[in-house]
Amino acid sequence: MFEDKTYKRCACKGPLMDKEGKPVLKEDGTPKIGYLEKRCPKLKRRDHGSWYYSIELPPGPGGKRETAKKGGFRTQKDAATACKEIWELAQGGVQVKSTETVAEYLRRWFAKRVDLKRSTRKGYDDHIERVFIPALGHLKMRDLRTRHIQDMFKAIWASNKIHQQNREAAEEALAAERAAHKAWRTCTTRPRPPELRQNWNDAKAALRTARSKPRHITGPGTQLKMNNTLSAALDDALAEKLISENWAKSVVLPKYVRPKPLVWTDERVARWRATGEKPGKVMVWTPEQTGTFLDAVAEHRLYPMFHLMTFRGPRRGEVAGLPWSETDLTIGTVHISEQLVASSYEVWEDTPKSESGARTIALDSETHELLKLWRQRQQAEREEWNRVHEEWQRLKAQGVEPDDKAPKEPWKDTGLVFTWENGEAYHPEYLSQMFERLIAKLGLPPVRLHDLRHCAATLSLAAGIHMKKIQALLGHSSYSLTADTYTSVLPQFEKAEAEAPVALVPRAAKQQEPPAVPDVPSDEPGETAA
Repeated sequence: MFEDKTYKRCACKGPLMDKEGKPVLKEDGTPKIGYLEKRCPKLKRRDHGSWYYSIELPPGPGGKRETAKKGGFRTQKDAATACKEIWELAQGGVQVKSTETVAEYLRRWFAKRVDLKRSTRKGYDDHIERVFIPALGHLKMRDLRTRHIQDMFKAIWASNKIHQQNREAAEEALAAERAAHKAWRTCTTRPRPPELRQNWNDAKAALRTARSKPRHITGPGTQLKMNNTLSAALDDALAEKLISENWAKSVVLPKYVRPKPLVWTDERVARWRATGEKPGKVMVWTPEQTGTFLDAVAEHRLYPMFHLMTFRGPRRGEVAGLPWSETDLTIGTVHISEQLVASSYEVWEDTPKSESGARTIALDSETHELLKLWRQRQQAEREEWNRVHEEWQRLKAQGVEPDDKAPKEPWKDTGLVFTWENGEAYHPEYLSQMFERLIAKLGLPPVRLHDLRHCAATLSLAAGIHMKKIQALLGHSSYSLTADTYTSVLPQFEKAEAEAPVALVPRAAKQQEPPAVPDVPSDEPGETAA
């Protein structure tokens, strides 16, 4: 049965009294001075002292008696309310006497998460150290509530507004710098007026200042990831009885909508050429645009890789880390079992993103043949590289200074399918940057290297392949992810779907031409309205 025990005390000092009301004396006979606490005569005043509670908790390990005490409340009612809350938490098994802070718990929780992939661990570590601990770390776990987490995201939203202003200021500074540079460069007067150079220098300084201010926007998708990270930690804290509920689950965030692929229609291409703006984050080429790209890069060193990604849809890291040992050129399959993961410019080998990501992809006949030719080319490059390297070693041994461009190391046997001429692996980020430069040079509407994977899915769907097969091809973890992402296909197929219901309805007469519009008298004399 709950019974709150509240009392009032203060920090006043005075002569101490024993239980019988007699003064407590020192050895020299003088009164002993100390904190009066509950015995202060001023406690009867409403504005003096503060309220405390003391409550007996359920027995601890071995039946040991435990109590909880806390003070600093303004009124007796506040102390009683807090006392009842602690009692109810204790009855539910929560460790109400734990003093572990949010910072201590999150670091302890993260240290035990050895099950996470390396890239996921980096994301969790960033969220914990950069966001959660500065905002919540000082709180005790037992005191954490939804309002604290909500306030953390409110601070992120406020920062986003400032960072957006910084972005816009940086864009304006860049435009001003380019204008000042153009004015100086195109000036025909010789010598150029010194104020033009000074204007350019001032504009460059203003640009550096503008770019030094934070401009990173934490979008809805990242906010959702942050809250999911915190929610996972609080789920474990709930199991440990450190908290009474997962407070992160009640947080309200901006709605996040996963970007869906948009096709580069003629209208969207025209708008992009006029404004330079992409209509969406994820863009897909039409079959005609895809064919233009493949024809233009047919002589490119990595054409086999582009062909593989366009039609069979492996991820960037999966093609970068694809080994020959998992490539069967006899029957024409590749088995995705590992990938190269890049974070900043650090690269490491890892397994696919999910269990479904480990899959076997059947090659089309053209990609199959291209990989055969690519292997022959790689073997020829290996032989030539090692021949030149051996020649370099021979000349060096004879005391002749060889060409600086000659290979000083033998061909590196990484066992990978797509490599540089010396056998080293391609950095995944280099592949993306090279692809972006390539399509910019070709003047094609921009897509990311990862969007070739969306091209593969969209082309397969338009070709009549079932969504379940496309899910397996891409290695998606769920059917709904594939279906939600590719609900819209290429425009010409959407047009056919729109016409199909109309064709099912019988009509008395199919009008070949639209009816003529009758002439309507015009408001102006001598004119006829069309």
